[in-house]
Amino acid sequence: MLLHLRVTVPPDRTDDVVELLGRSPGTAHLAVLPGASVAPPGDLVMADVARESADALVDELRRLGVARDGGITMEAVDAAVSTAAERAEERAPGDGADAVVWEQVVRTTDADSALSASYLAFLTIATLLCAVAIVNDSAVLLIGAMVLGPEFAPLAGLALAVVHRRPSLARQAGTSLAVGFGLAIALTTLAALAGRALGWFGTEVLTAERAETGFITAPDRWSVVVAVLAGVAGVLSLTSAKSGALVGVFISVTTVPAAADMAVALALGGGTEFGRAATQLAVNVAGILAAALATLALQRAVWRRVPHVLPRMTAAAPAPDGPAPR
Repeated sequence: MLLHLRVTVPPDRTDDVVELLGRSPGTAHLAVLPGASVAPPGDLVMADVARESADALVDELRRLGVARDGGITMEAVDAAVSTAAERAEERAPGDGADAVVWEQVVRTTDADSALSASYLAFLTIATLLCAVAIVNDSAVLLIGAMVLGPEFAPLAGLALAVVHRRPSLARQAGTSLAVGFGLAIALTTLAALAGRALGWFGTEVLTAERAETGFITAPDRWSVVVAVLAGVAGVLSLTSAKSGALVGVFISVTTVPAAADMAVALALGGGTEFGRAATQLAVNVAGILAAALATLALQRAVWRRVPHVLPRMTAAAPAPDGPAPR
């Protein structure tokens, strides 16, 4: 698993960057284009590196002030037919699927947890679909809505913000959760009131036996276990190359269904039902956050030791004005 690094470098630091990349055991291909960058002005250094080495290299490039005075971009390499690439992956410590590129994780989570129109739309539609599933006691609709819900990104963003001390990310993720769920519950409540007024359903929904969806308002010890396991799996899917596992996390936790049940209960006057649904939502959010925090902290502690097994690199001197802030 390779990442392609494209580094815009001020000319006075090009030699240091080339030496840094050249001495890394995880570098497969290295190219320098003098004067190729127009804005900001400088040289362009490109390298294909093993995913396992990318995090340490980005840290060193930051120490050189490249992130402030130039730029660093990363993108995944789908396929590399090269003996040098095979050697780089063999020499780099660990396994590419397990490697954590923290800057990539932070940027991705920051983008996914933003309070955008698409985030609000997906969360609201997911909540509305869950409400329909509850009224019709449909497990199929419920699963589809859970897959659609985007709420895990801001939950992961909160945990990441705590571990990496990023208050701006914490504020953004917290706002996205509060506003997103608030808006989704409000609009779903209005939709449920409309359905009740049209005679499509009534208060019998609150007392009906719901064999397929009744578990939403039955929080117990298993709710805690599932939330914790989902939090661990979700973080691992975000930080590793196994992002496809995130779909399973969405299906396993009932955050969006609980929010939908709160809305239905509000529309039909079910105070007890609302309380149980709110408890389920709180249990899921707390369990996911606690597990995500623990997993991220453990990964950070373990991964900090991995670069120490690399051959000693030339110390990178900071830029004249100090290192760029993280």
